[in-house]
Amino acid sequence: MAGALQGVKILELTNLVTGSLAGQMLGDLGAEIIKVERPEGDPFRAWQGGKYSPMFMALNRNKRSVVADLQTEEGREIVFKLIDQADVLIENFRPGVMDRLGLSEAVLKERNPDMIYCAVSGFGNGGPYEHRPAFDSVAQSLSGLTGLFVDPDEPQIVGPTISDDMTGIMACYGIQAALFERERGGPARRVDVNMLDATAAFVGAMYVMRDQLKKPITRMTRVQGSQSYAVKCADGKGIALHLSSPNKFWEGAARAFGRDDLAEDEELSQRMNRVARYQEILDAFQAAAIEQPQDYWLQRLEDNDVPYAPIYRLEEVFEDPQVQYLDIFAEISHPEKGTQRLPRRPVWFDNSRDDQPVEPAPLLGEHTDEVLTELGYSEEAIEALRDKAIV
Repeated sequence: MAGALQGVKILELTNLVTGSLAGQMLGDLGAEIIKVERPEGDPFRAWQGGKYSPMFMALNRNKRSVVADLQTEEGREIVFKLIDQADVLIENFRPGVMDRLGLSEAVLKERNPDMIYCAVSGFGNGGPYEHRPAFDSVAQSLSGLTGLFVDPDEPQIVGPTISDDMTGIMACYGIQAALFERERGGPARRVDVNMLDATAAFVGAMYVMRDQLKKPITRMTRVQGSQSYAVKCADGKGIALHLSSPNKFWEGAARAFGRDDLAEDEELSQRMNRVARYQEILDAFQAAAIEQPQDYWLQRLEDNDVPYAPIYRLEEVFEDPQVQYLDIFAEISHPEKGTQRLPRRPVWFDNSRDDQPVEPAPLLGEHTDEVLTELGYSEEAIEALRDKAIV
């Protein structure tokens, strides 16, 4: 399949989430991705043991894997040959690692001045935290995001990665802008994205609210303001509501739960009064919800045109009729690892996403011989590199 970025060649020197996700997103748009891995592979390969974990699968589709030991001159020479052909390099080492490997931006750009260089880091270049190790929960916490989820009295990190994913998305966004500028005759830029910046941007509205309202922003500030509720039904299943500001949604929810008295309460016709009385409303909705099973309430909410959704477990998502209509999940068949089910690219073009390549994540070094042959290495040369454990 073609895709909007057909013909764009991306070289990945990435591990774990941030840079790998950026590359995968570009691959989903049709770019050619070559991921260079150390002999032991991306650490995510062994996340659940072995060399092909679900986490690796989820972040590395539509890529070719090449093994090269960058600690060796021969391994670096492979990278140099790939650089000669690359439109973009993505790396997510800590600042200074590429320099120590002899693969500094200056060296690589001298080799290919038209190549866009994207560096993904924890804290950016410079500053007191520049060389600190950084993972998802670190960036979430420093940005204030964790404080918007965690109970300060009983702190517990919960949920999936957010900082990691936002950083990968922002890197993809920056790379596409750089490619567009270069296509119009501009320079081949250096693109820098760091996890702290990316997460701060993700919660930007919270900072603005804190600055303008001059009062603390808590875990409940956005929830109360947006009139978001979660209730438990008689069968133990949950429902989420997001009533926002229109009175019709508030009144519809109150009537759906059999609380016409709340819908007719003149004071509650004002959103800010509903914000102030949030707990009272939640208690009323919960007292009603627990009397009937989820299906009963879903129909009543539907009949009253309320913004609602059942709170699904992951395995329930696949059976939802709208999920099935959108054909959100693709099944990919790997000749050795079997069938994989992964979300498709969420971007559609002209009411379609049939242009998206859907190839499974590669085995470690699956394409080493293929790529090295394309670079001009003979079978004998490849075998010599393998004998020395360089590839």
